[in-house]
Amino acid sequence: MADVIDIEDPSDPRADDFRDLANADRRPDLPGGRGLVVAEGTVVVERMLTSRFTPIALLGVARKHEVLAEPLRDLDVPYYRASAQVMAEIVGFHLNRGVLAVARRPPALTAAEVLDGARTVAVLEGVNDHENIGSIFRNAAGLGADAVLFGDRCSDPLYRRSVRVSMGHVLRIPFAPLPPLPQGLDVLRERGFQIIALTPDPAASNLATAMTGERVALLLGAEGPGLTAETMGASDIRARIPMTPGTDSLNVATAAAMAFYERVRTQ
Repeated sequence: MADVIDIEDPSDPRADDFRDLANADRRPDLPGGRGLVVAEGTVVVERMLTSRFTPIALLGVARKHEVLAEPLRDLDVPYYRASAQVMAEIVGFHLNRGVLAVARRPPALTAAEVLDGARTVAVLEGVNDHENIGSIFRNAAGLGADAVLFGDRCSDPLYRRSVRVSMGHVLRIPFAPLPPLPQGLDVLRERGFQIIALTPDPAASNLATAMTGERVALLLGAEGPGLTAETMGASDIRARIPMTPGTDSLNVATAAAMAFYERVRTQ
């Protein structure tokens, strides 16, 4: 059972892993430095408990410890119990969700590891908005995508906001970096994936009829610039989601959700 330790002084060094989460220069979730993964709220913490990201400590108010008592039964880590005010002073802002957990970053998975057995994957290029990344993972979990692969110029999927927006699914859906694109797509092609580049170009094929492979990789680019011409040209087919005339594009996480749904519908 998690060992409950009361924290009454916001400067208590035992709470340092949770300190100043809103300070970009002192963030504990940076890949360097402390290199921690931060889970916020009971739902996300519970998903962390069933992932490969093993918590090393928790910080929360008393009632959240009561809610998590059963999931924490077999976890031998400290639960730092604090009032909402003390917790806000430690964290740097008022935390409505009432509980945080931190875990160390495990070794990164390889593309080969996450592709083993996968049938539907998302490949991101230049997606640098943390909320979009979190939403893509949440959509992947809800609509049966197996993995997310990161190409060039993508933001860190383990940034606190991405973990929160994903509702903890970034901790459970496997992800890995790819070699630089477009050459990195060979990793997928060698494993029999049909590589589909999503684009709003009206000359592209309709997504509903484009997905014909047993294994499918959906390429998604950043809002605005989209996929690079080189990556687009290295795909097997370009596909579009039909939209109302006069609209130019969809939010990348929305486009991913629609592509995942279309994949489920046509399987």
